[in-house]
Order: sequence, then structure tokens, then C-alpha cells
Amino acid sequence: MKKTFAFILATASASALAAPAMAQDNSAFTGPRIEGVVGYDISKAGSDVDNELNDEDDQSIDGFMYGVGVGYDFAVGGAVLGVEAELSDSTAETEVNDGDLEDLGFNANLDTGRDIYLGARAGILVNPRTLAYVKGGYTNARYNLQASDGQTDIGTDLDLDGYRVGAGVEYATSERSFVKLEYRYSNYSEGEFDFQDNGFFEDDTGESGRFDADLDRHQIVLGAGFRF
Repeated sequence: MKKTFAFILATASASALAAPAMAQDNSAFTGPRIEGVVGYDISKAGSDVDNELNDEDDQSIDGFMYGVGVGYDFAVGGAVLGVEAELSDSTAETEVNDGDLEDLGFNANLDTGRDIYLGARAGILVNPRTLAYVKGGYTNARYNLQASDGQTDIGTDLDLDGYRVGAGVEYATSERSFVKLEYRYSNYSEGEFDFQDNGFFEDDTGESGRFDADLDRHQIVLGAGFRF
């Protein structure tokens, strides 16, 4: 009985001593951070939209994304919670392919512009140096359209609002540096056109009214950063 009691006491003592150590382990994932991100970016029409008019047109556009992000994380019990923001861009683009229109001198190009994200994340420690997390928040993306009929050039920015969700794994390479791998999905459900100085609007605002949209975006991202 004494041996059993001694074993229980020793186990409890070890657990009590390990608790502060676990809290210290959380410190590798807390505090302000800054990071750079790169990855694969693909945009495509949502489930409610399908382009069946022209088989030559791209159903999706993909490219290389890159950006910078900032955030602040703090420990809550055994979890890590945080807020974050990111500004990114992408090389994804496409051209409208339609022989009949091209014969008339019409051409158009669509490329992906800046993307702004504001959100939050929540994670748990897989081990003292690895954090698994989920995230979600607001995203505003811009797509740039340039078109010409051979005589008049039209430049239009399409601004889209939506939400983003994602999941990832972050690894602490030291107490103040980290790398991460993340997947995120965005859906844009509202948008507006911002016409560049084309003389279409008498009030010079250059903006259309808000309209419904359905655009999906998938990204696989690698990141590296530092904490302060």
C-alpha cells in the first residue's frame, strides 16, 4: 500500500511539475508575429455558375500567390487563440478566347489582383513544437479586367467580398521563428465593378451597384515568420 501511495504521489508530483513546462511550451506560439507566405492559388466559378458557352474559355485560373501577414496569438488553457491579417497577390490570369470576337478586334484579359484577409484562428499543441489550427474570417479580393474592341480600351476592377476558412500546421523552428503549411478555401458572394477613368459615370465615382456573385478560391500555402 505504501508503495502504491508513493507511486501515486510521484506521478502527481511529476504532473504538477510538467504543467508549467507545458505552459512554457505554449510560449513558442504566443505573442505578435510577422510572416511571408507563398503558394498555389486557383479561382473558379462557384457551384451555381458554369461556363458552357465556349469550351475554349478557362473554367478556372491558377497561379503563384505571395504575400505578407501579421498576427497576435495568446494561450487560453491548453489552446492557442489569435487574430491575424494578410495582404497577398497572385499571378493567376487568363484571356478570353472566342474566334468570332477576335475577328471583330475584341480581346480581353483577366488577372488576379490583391487579396485582403482579416480573421482569427484557434489551435492545440500536437507536441511542444507543433501547433495544429483552424482559421476563418473576412476576405476582399480584386480581379482586374482589361478589354478592347480595337478602338476603345476599358479597364475594370472587380472587387469581391466573402469569407475564408482553413486549417494548417505550424512548427516552431525556435522560440522566435516558425514555418507552416496551410490550406484555405474562400467563397466570394458579393461584388462591384470599379471602372477606371473610362467616362462611363457622370458622378466620377466609377463604381457599379452591389451584385450577387459566386466565386470559389482554393490555396495551398507555405509560410515562414518570426515572433517578437
